Amino acid sequence: MTSWAIERFRLPNGLRVVLAPAHSTPVAGVAVVYDVGSRSEPEDRSGFAHLFEHLAFQGSLHFPKSAHAALIQGAGGAFNATTGLDHTEYHAAMPADGLAVALELEADRMRGLLLTEENLRNQVEVVAEEIRTNVLNKPYGGFPGTWLAPVLFDTFANAHDGYGSFEDLRAATLDDAADFFDRYYAPGNAVLCVTGDFAVDQVTSSVHELFGGIPPRSVPERPNFDEPGPATTRHAQRHDRLAPLPAVAAARRVPDPADLAAYLPFHVLASVLRDGDRGRLFERLVRSEELAVELTAGLGLGGDPFSARAPTAFVLSAILPPGGDAGKVLAVADEEVDRLAHDGVTAEELRRTRRRAATAFLRCCDGVASRAVLMAVLEQQRGDAGLAHRLPRLVEAVTGDDVSAAAAALLSTPAAVLEVFPG
Repeated sequence: MTSWAIERFRLPNGLRVVLAPAHSTPVAGVAVVYDVGSRSEPEDRSGFAHLFEHLAFQGSLHFPKSAHAALIQGAGGAFNATTGLDHTEYHAAMPADGLAVALELEADRMRGLLLTEENLRNQVEVVAEEIRTNVLNKPYGGFPGTWLAPVLFDTFANAHDGYGSFEDLRAATLDDAADFFDRYYAPGNAVLCVTGDFAVDQVTSSVHELFGGIPPRSVPERPNFDEPGPATTRHAQRHDRLAPLPAVAAARRVPDPADLAAYLPFHVLASVLRDGDRGRLFERLVRSEELAVELTAGLGLGGDPFSARAPTAFVLSAILPPGGDAGKVLAVADEEVDRLAHDGVTAEELRRTRRRAATAFLRCCDGVASRAVLMAVLEQQRGDAGLAHRLPRLVEAVTGDDVSAAAAALLSTPAAVLEVFPG
């Protein structure tokens, strides 16, 4: 089982640092994860966390606009960023001898951004075009997560669209951006993780030099975004003018991901149900009864299930054939979950799906950047970057009885159901 040595420390300004060296290949990853995502947006500024992620690439105190991309790529690296429900992450994968470049750029970004009216207006339109491309002008553009969230949840934090509305985005001001940076991009609200081929002493010194002088700022208290689940089944319908086929999705609340003993059986349950062309749902819904042409099952309304905070959900989604029966699809899915609750999972099925789930996790950690992101998120959310070592073993320790209990609990939880119709 893969493992990495971990060094952890905190700078006087509050920045938490995780160093995880691995010398198998001459590459290194850098990730900075800020404890802010779309759930933290105010009601009149939907989409602002994602918009701010774009602004963070428009120049910093000592590096002009476009310098970040030019320097990373010029050193042979690659970079990206993502805004999730609960965090925003910036990452880069570099040749080992280019690590200093990535660290210097992230430190300068944390120290201050080049916030101008021109950059703000430009990025508002970039995000607006992203919404048109990825949501409005794409078949099933918000399916299932974006469209299903307001059916499952009641509060703005959990139910709203993280892309945001055009009206809210265009109402954003430079004062909004400056306040967002001051509140959420403080060193004490971030975790820096470095992985791959580097000397710990040398990087420790560089981190102190580059990040240590960033002034500390107060860190906002993270609200509790949890809310009660639906008391009864909820239904909603939506028409998608670009969708060629009908679709259905159903979500049921699951335990807080912080409680891994309660949460991981639902992760394995999803693997049993969706396990490629050998999964129970594929076998019945697609192959045998031809009630669906495509289906997925998993935890979360988007993003990595291991970077989720409460509240989150078990989500089943399916694309149906013409004239497909959404109710029958959900009834068959419930039948299979009920069979697992009462008859259990076979030994071979459990062995295969636990191993596949653990392997998928390890494959995710193969890349130095994705490993850095995961370890930073785990450090931020749970104070334990070392979970990256242990999660595969914890997944493989889930028993058949655990899966049966999760199946029974799932069936006793009211669902939020969304039907999508073409046209």
